[in-house]
Amino acid sequence: MRPDADDGTDGTVVAILAVPRAYALDVSIPAHVFGRHPGYRVLVCGEEAASPAPLSAVPEADIVVVPGYEDPHLPLPPAYPEALRAAVERGVRVVAVCTGVFVLAASGALDGRSATTHWRHTEQLRAAYPGIDVVDNRLFVQDGPLLTCAGAGAGIDACLHIVRSDFGVGAADGVAKEVISSSVREADEPQYADPFAPGRDTLRATRDWALARLGTPLTVQRMADHSLMSRRTFNRRFARETGMPPMRWVALQRILSARRLLESSDWPVERIATATGFGTAANFRTAFRRETGVTPTAYRRTHAANEQ
Repeated sequence: MRPDADDGTDGTVVAILAVPRAYALDVSIPAHVFGRHPGYRVLVCGEEAASPAPLSAVPEADIVVVPGYEDPHLPLPPAYPEALRAAVERGVRVVAVCTGVFVLAASGALDGRSATTHWRHTEQLRAAYPGIDVVDNRLFVQDGPLLTCAGAGAGIDACLHIVRSDFGVGAADGVAKEVISSSVREADEPQYADPFAPGRDTLRATRDWALARLGTPLTVQRMADHSLMSRRTFNRRFARETGMPPMRWVALQRILSARRLLESSDWPVERIATATGFGTAANFRTAFRRETGVTPTAYRRTHAANEQ
């Protein structure tokens, strides 16, 4: 259910499935992130007496989070996958953190879909569930209502992604500030980088320079010149550090900046298009709809309503 300010409910219900052997951090992260926004009501659900809410609350939730847990090759008590399966059948949004993907995979919900997990478990997942398109070295993967992610850090990114989708970039920025995290890491970014690779994260200064100039004509050559690298070396290192080509990163940052302006200002579309480097309003509308699925006007209307 998409949250609305005047729908008469107590907020979007997030049920955290406290499976046996769950990593405590993978339970506390979604509780902390979603608990920092008033639009969510968080329940920790399980069979244990210490669980605040029963498993019966899981199928009726709006979002279900499955934390990672030890020894995913060992079966869980059947009540846990059954509760998750009932939620999936309702079309509930599901976030599987780290090895939590194995519970989701066992429900059959991931057959024919793309998913990821912590890099230590990708081959195990691929071998156990050959019907899943397992994506290597990605922070998170969203396929329809199902979102799978790597370890605890990627769990923060996945939860912030949902906050951003539900309540806008400004809300996600606010929650990220509360939990001391970046709110701009995208799904395509890698889980890890080789710590011994030369030039690891050497381009942060150039990325910051580009962020301050999104309204100007940015090119790969301009960014390469700023980094004092050849274009070829710059392209290679940029992709290694961010998981995407330079101009794809620029396009996503422009969309993110435009979303912030649509949420927080009354600027007309034409002014936002200029400020974020899209040039004309027509170009901006086309790019924005391609990336977000809605027009700038519809996006502003939705997120302005969420702020009321």
